[in-house]
Formats: sequence, C-alpha cells, structure tokens
Amino acid sequence: MIWLESILGLGLVLLAGALTLILSLPALRKRKVVLRTIPALQRARRALGLSVEDGSRIHLSIGKASIFSPTNASALVGLSTLERVAQLSLVSDRPPVATSGEGTLTVLSQDTLQAAYRIANVPEQYDPERGRLTGATPMSYTAAALPVIHQERISANLFVGNFGPEVGLMASASEHENAFSLGASDALDAQSVLYVTAEETLIGEELFAVPAYLQAGSIYQTSLRVQDILRWVVIGLMVLSAILGLAGVSL
Repeated sequence: MIWLESILGLGLVLLAGALTLILSLPALRKRKVVLRTIPALQRARRALGLSVEDGSRIHLSIGKASIFSPTNASALVGLSTLERVAQLSLVSDRPPVATSGEGTLTVLSQDTLQAAYRIANVPEQYDPERGRLTGATPMSYTAAALPVIHQERISANLFVGNFGPEVGLMASASEHENAFSLGASDALDAQSVLYVTAEETLIGEELFAVPAYLQAGSIYQTSLRVQDILRWVVIGLMVLSAILGLAGVSL
C-alpha cells in the first residue's frame, strides 16, 4: 500500500509539472483565463491602490516558514505577493515594508524587493531596511511587528504565509489603526483566528491564488488551471478507489 501511495504521489507531481509546461506554451497562454470572483481579493486590490494614491504604506507580513521546510509553499506565495506589491507601489511616496519571522525568508524578501526595483529601472529606491526580521520565535516576531503597524502610517496589512494563532494580535492592531487587513495562511489555527480578527480572510487553497489575482504574471494563472485539473484528477481517483472497494478489489 505504501508503494502505491508513493507511485501516485510521484505521478501527481510529474503530471503537475507536465501540465504547467504545456499550459505555459504561447499558443495556450494567449487564451483568456476567467477567474472566479473572490471578494476579499477584490477589496485587497482596491486597498493597495488607495494606499498608493494617498501616500500611505503597505505592510506585508510573510510568516515564519523556512524555505527549506515542508510549509515553504506559503513562503513562496508570500514572496511572490511581495514582488507584486513592490511593483504596484513604485510611484508611492512610502515604499512597502515586509516583516518575517525566519532568517532565510528575510534575506529572500530583501532580494525580492531589490529585484522588483531593478526590473523597474529604479534600483536607487531599494532600501534593505524594508525587509525586516522582526523576531526568530512566533511571539517575538509578532511583538516586533506591532510597532510597524502602529507607527509607520500603514493603511493596508497583508498577512500571507505560515503563521500561528499569534497572528491575531497583528490583525487586531490593524483594526485598531483602521487599516485594511487581509489574512491568508496554510495553518488551520491561523485561518480560524484570522477569520475572526482580519477584515478579509482567505480559506484553504485560496492562499495560493493571491499572486494570480494581483496579476503578478501569467505563470500564476497557469498554476490555477493546473490546480483545477489536479483537483478533478484526485476526485476521479477517490471515486475509482471507492468503486473498486465496493467491488471487493483490494489495492
């Protein structure tokens, strides 16, 4: 049974890679992708635009997951979101600030900001102080991020990454400052807390749709199409397994 699960897992990984390559071909990439409406992300895009217009700052907290940990997918989503936020804020008087609770993630956030400004041909706008390690433990990370929310004229807070229930303190601080807040995490305890404390919350796999909905690039829309296909493949395998079980076939 273990070997069968390993084969199925490897098969899904290979299928995902193949689908991503195929759907990224120019002929297929030109097809318009219609994304379902997610009100939380619509409000987030509006809040980001208003932040740029009124000269306030955007705060993006990308969690505490190491890039080498099993939860690194949420960290990659946070970094992709940071890149897009930096691009949207190029004309703002106050550049965005990113906070994180893990060393390698902080270095990558600084590199992401630098790359965004370099691609836009404004490398002089890059400030390494805008990518901050606010703490190496969950509580110290949260405690040191609170002054950022309270003291740096933040009008929009995005919490995108791996968090614990302590993220509720940051979301509550955002509400206290009358700032917009969006929460998206891969941890169930963080999702439940954010659902209560954040202005808008993404549930489950909606986390991985954030870059696509912020129009970070066509590859992210392709990833959503791959997710949809894999979802139906998994459903089909579950139905097939149930039918074989009823038929008395042992796998």
